Amino acid sequence: MQHSNKVATALASLAVRQKGRGRLAQPVAIVGPREASAEQEATAYRLAHALASAGVPLVCGGKIGVMQAAARAASDVGGTCIGLLPEEDAAYGNPYLTVALPTGIGLSRNMLVARAGACLVAVGGGLGTLSEIAMALQWKKPVFAIRDAPDVPGMQVFEDEDALLEAVTAWLADFLPEGCHDLGG
Repeated sequence: MQHSNKVATALASLAVRQKGRGRLAQPVAIVGPREASAEQEATAYRLAHALASAGVPLVCGGKIGVMQAAARAASDVGGTCIGLLPEEDAAYGNPYLTVALPTGIGLSRNMLVARAGACLVAVGGGLGTLSEIAMALQWKKPVFAIRDAPDVPGMQVFEDEDALLEAVTAWLADFLPEGCHDLGG
């Protein structure tokens, strides 16, 4: 997948960090609808592919649509994608997940997805995605959105995938989890 020189350089720098002691172990949350458009699924795949290729772990809701596209991208590059499932049985997760965690708490698992992510990337979405965005913003986590994600004040909305990746990689480059004691709430 072709990226601008700036994004390619940022992803390469992130990949170097991810191989060292200062790696980011906390995943990036990729969220979006189960009933995603082909464009939303393709976007989720490309964004997740770029991040997972750089060694960034991902977390999602573990179902179909945007979530499956992100998990498939991570799987295709040997990356990690954790699915936090609403059901009590891991068999309900999509087949590309590295780890399927059945929560048994229904849609309340959206809160866990938002809390687990260092930041949130929303690709499209409906009410479930809206709940994840709202919780992430409540916890003062950055939210990067594209492809008709619910519009919520405080998140960053992008039309261009490279611009979104540039913003996410810049934020991740400065993110130091050991310096974060409490993100709010």
